[in-house]
Amino acid sequence: MIAFVFPGQGSQYVGMGKDLYDTFPEVKKIYDDAERILGVPIKRISFEGPEDELTESKNAQVAIFLHSCAVYTLVKEKITPNVVAGHSLGEYTALVASGALSFEDALPLVRFRGEVMSHAGEKNPGSMAAVIGLSADEVEKLVNEVDGVVVANYNSPQQTVVSGTLEGIEKIMELAKEKGARKVVKLNVSGAFHSPLMEEATEPMRKILQKIEFKKPEIPVIMNVTGREENEPERIRELLGLQLVSPVRWVDTVKRMEELGVTQAVELGPGKVVSGLIKRTTDKISVKNIGTKEQLEAL
Repeated sequence: MIAFVFPGQGSQYVGMGKDLYDTFPEVKKIYDDAERILGVPIKRISFEGPEDELTESKNAQVAIFLHSCAVYTLVKEKITPNVVAGHSLGEYTALVASGALSFEDALPLVRFRGEVMSHAGEKNPGSMAAVIGLSADEVEKLVNEVDGVVVANYNSPQQTVVSGTLEGIEKIMELAKEKGARKVVKLNVSGAFHSPLMEEATEPMRKILQKIEFKKPEIPVIMNVTGREENEPERIRELLGLQLVSPVRWVDTVKRMEELGVTQAVELGPGKVVSGLIKRTTDKISVKNIGTKEQLEAL
């Protein structure tokens, strides 16, 4: 069985998707349609930068979503996945791939998500940090000792991301080092994603989600909030609304793939963050990345 997985924010890089845009007419159409729908120069931002403009949530999320959709459009002619999942933002791409959400609806939704997350980050400043080399249980115990910090991503058995107030993150980084963490890395993000500090963004997200049509997925989608497949359109809508203030249960997602019999995961889009997390979680699922023309041709 094959799973398609899609990356989230942080995987962007200047130049992403340009080789595909220059080569494949169907990719050119995706990017041209996106500029027409959004009225944003996303081609220039993706292909030429500058990096600080690409890194802004409202741009990075659209750029990654488009790149992943472009790769999916090319790969689906050759491989049909048995299950799909995406990490945080990548969940929107997974829902498009599953048939639960149309590209035309998802695109402005992703842009809006980036904007409300940025706004929430400005209003309630916070940060995130990856703790590497401690178990999730050990990190949860540290979180309980620090006010204003929660677990944001259960990324792999030895990598857990925490999110919260600026002061809280500094404190938990110190505690994690004292506890023996191999590495503690502050993330380059504009807010405390997947934490209560994003509450400001949830109401506008829920309102816009109510206007979007969701269908039953044609391919099973494992959702971030539950780490299980979800089939009901209303349930998918509800979970997307909760996603911004809930942890990404990626370890549970990978374990569920294993239970379903997945033996290969293909990451579609920029970078190889998500496939790296799968590798560090299980040796039963082989991984492959497809994000460039060269990788596509090697398929």
